[in-house]
Amino acid sequence: MSINKDMNSVIDPQQHFYSSLQLKIVKFVNLVGVTAIFALTWLFSYATMTAAHLNNYGNHLVIFLFSLIYFFYGRTYDAFVVSLSSIGDKVYSQALACFFTNTIMYIVIVILAGSLIHIGPLILCFVLQIFFALVWSKVTEYWYFKKFPAQKTLLLGDELADFRALLHKHGLKRNFIIQKTMNLQTFFLNDLSQLRNFDCVFLINIHSHERNQILKYCVTHDIKVYIVPRIGDLIMCSSTPVHILHLPLLYLGRYNPKPEYLLLKRIFDLILAGLVFILLIPSFVLIAMAIKIEDRGPIFYKQVRLTKDGQLFNVLKFRSMQVDAEQAGKALLSTGSNDKRVTKVGTILRKFRLDELPQLLNIIRGEMSIVGPRPERPEIATEYAKNLPEFVLRLQTKAGLTGYAQVYGKYNTTPYAKLEMDLIYLANSSLLEDLKIIFATVKILFKSDSTEGFETDE
Repeated sequence: MSINKDMNSVIDPQQHFYSSLQLKIVKFVNLVGVTAIFALTWLFSYATMTAAHLNNYGNHLVIFLFSLIYFFYGRTYDAFVVSLSSIGDKVYSQALACFFTNTIMYIVIVILAGSLIHIGPLILCFVLQIFFALVWSKVTEYWYFKKFPAQKTLLLGDELADFRALLHKHGLKRNFIIQKTMNLQTFFLNDLSQLRNFDCVFLINIHSHERNQILKYCVTHDIKVYIVPRIGDLIMCSSTPVHILHLPLLYLGRYNPKPEYLLLKRIFDLILAGLVFILLIPSFVLIAMAIKIEDRGPIFYKQVRLTKDGQLFNVLKFRSMQVDAEQAGKALLSTGSNDKRVTKVGTILRKFRLDELPQLLNIIRGEMSIVGPRPERPEIATEYAKNLPEFVLRLQTKAGLTGYAQVYGKYNTTPYAKLEMDLIYLANSSLLEDLKIIFATVKILFKSDSTEGFETDE
């Protein structure tokens, strides 16, 4: 009975329910608003242009198809995130979702019409959707921070100053008011009641024994917990529940995806890489001409990289540096946009990741996949492994043209963080996850602050 009283004194399920419901309604408003703009465009501009005029049921079906596609792209690009993104990021995400959804719907409209039709109304529709996205983002941000004030936050663990600076760098000080920072030496585990002074706790680099005590207390007393995971935590994410001897157990082993997934992934790689390569042949020719005209050097650059199980292969890129960029054969880390070895053409290629396009041939040959951990040079991987032996865990699957770390690794460019993100991918790999990463890659193509991996001379 005392336990129930203690639980009820700190947890208000009804408040949680209504808060969650309000957020869902706000996000639903975005979906309805963007869809309504398309619906008006369809009904007043395109519905009468179809070869066979649709009835009300058909019109509703077209509008529903738009909302379904927009919802998918919106989830992929985090377009419905209310509090953890800036207004600029939210508008950018919604713009991408609207652009791809409108593009697909234009193809559908052309098919229904039986011929090419004027795209003007759909362009106006897109402009109005961007305006709606801007208004929605501003209004919802104002509403959210008025409705949900910043949480009183405790940072507990190691490297607290760096983590505090990271929260501020990402503009999250409106979400979290850091009232106290403590390490385990100053935090008394025998008096967990001190946690009741906070709404939220960040656990940073804390070992499992101490962390489990804190977690159980926080969950019991409805204190939100964010954990900076360790390598072992992410390996545990791939565990499978099993029942042996009437006991609930977790089974862990080496990454071993089902054969049907590997077969479908390979077929998907071949079809998509092949189609994109054929479509981009004119771009390949233009890039090759630009590289040749600038310094008369070779067009392509080959470099030994690692893929599944440590196998070596020659990754293929458009050359973006001077011919003698790597002297004496020593692997050198690139200094990014300030690297004087990068050519003028190479600067443009790197800005939009165009130098990576020849790796489509690596995918077709089976040396890489479209999605997977980015391939590293053997020398660089060996250096990382000296301080981080677990770095070899990235090699449980085939290297990829893009990956989880490239899409979601903003600012996280340390080998440790890169490994963690690759392990998250391995724990959740599926064709649907691959599709989400492929679509999300488009979002970071024009953002210079996304993770690009640990590139060397090329």
